[in-house]
Amino acid sequence: MKFELDKATEILRQTPYVLARLLQDLSDEWVAGEADEDHWSPYDVLGHLIHGEETDWMARAEIILTQDGDRKFEPFDRLAQFKNSRGKSMLDLLTEFAHLRNANIERLMSWNLKPDNLSLTGMHPEFGEVTLRQLLATWTVHDLNHIRQLVTYMAKQYSEEVGPWKAYLSILE
Repeated sequence: MKFELDKATEILRQTPYVLARLLQDLSDEWVAGEADEDHWSPYDVLGHLIHGEETDWMARAEIILTQDGDRKFEPFDRLAQFKNSRGKSMLDLLTEFAHLRNANIERLMSWNLKPDNLSLTGMHPEFGEVTLRQLLATWTVHDLNHIRQLVTYMAKQYSEEVGPWKAYLSILE
């Protein structure tokens, strides 16, 4: 599938609703277990998504669209959620994420991007030159990647309880 902004925003708009329906009102055993920097709980994933809404996707898109100076992106702290989310409830995080995402989608759509805009570039600190199209496609796939990550974490809570069916549950591999 070729990138289309309308198709990407279909996913970006739905992510807060998917996460709210999946995570709201679940016990801590499902969403906030003992995670670490290598094994994020759904709580940690949500905190990471919030940090991205605040400091990553739109900030980098603005750098690309401005086309001023060296267009270099600030490095992203992919572990900031471990500090930033401390003391917040799951409902707090779900509400904050939905608010930030909706505001970012509104702002993105207000730019009325044209195909030429999507070819503009910025400088990623690790990958070098990247296009706005690549950034926005990555934002979309990043959401899907983290949805997969959190449901995998949740499924593994019953890894030993499913007995012989584990052989048929690829999520537990």
